[in-house]
Amino acid sequence: MDKKSDAWYVHAALYLVIAILTIILVKVAIVDPRDYVAAEKYYKTESRLRMDNIKEAEILWARKNKNFTDNVDSLIYFVKNDPFVDSVTTTFDSLIMKIANPFHPLNSGEFTPDSLKLSPKTYSLYILQIDTSLVVDTVVNRRGKITRIDTTITLGSRYFLEDPDGYGTIGSLDNDALKNTASWE
Repeated sequence: MDKKSDAWYVHAALYLVIAILTIILVKVAIVDPRDYVAAEKYYKTESRLRMDNIKEAEILWARKNKNFTDNVDSLIYFVKNDPFVDSVTTTFDSLIMKIANPFHPLNSGEFTPDSLKLSPKTYSLYILQIDTSLVVDTVVNRRGKITRIDTTITLGSRYFLEDPDGYGTIGSLDNDALKNTASWE
């Protein structure tokens, strides 16, 4: 019995299918994860730089106003238009022999105040909160009768900043020791 071999084009088609599947496998297994890791690294560093800039803006706000704010729009307006911020960012530091600008340049370019509002990955608002403390003091006369109750509300002695994408936090609402401390430091 004479066995007839397959035609050459059948083998060529099979080799072509194998080559295409190999290319797809390499792309899915090697190239795509590398791109994903590079993008995640970019988003992480960019978001942390923006959070550091928010921290610096909060510190400047507290130096001028004696408390912190939880309004990012007010913070952006403050950084853009306040002469105090302008004087701090343009002051020459003779110790390090350069301008003492507290704001860090971003991976995507120079620092702009509008970059303080949104996270780079999902364009979500950063979560910014301030503490509120309530102190109640009761004033009693000599006979033991309550004459008045004094209530003091303190806003903004501490702040908490959180990235909506999970790349870290800065500050604490409960602990003064963590006032300006980032979770990645």
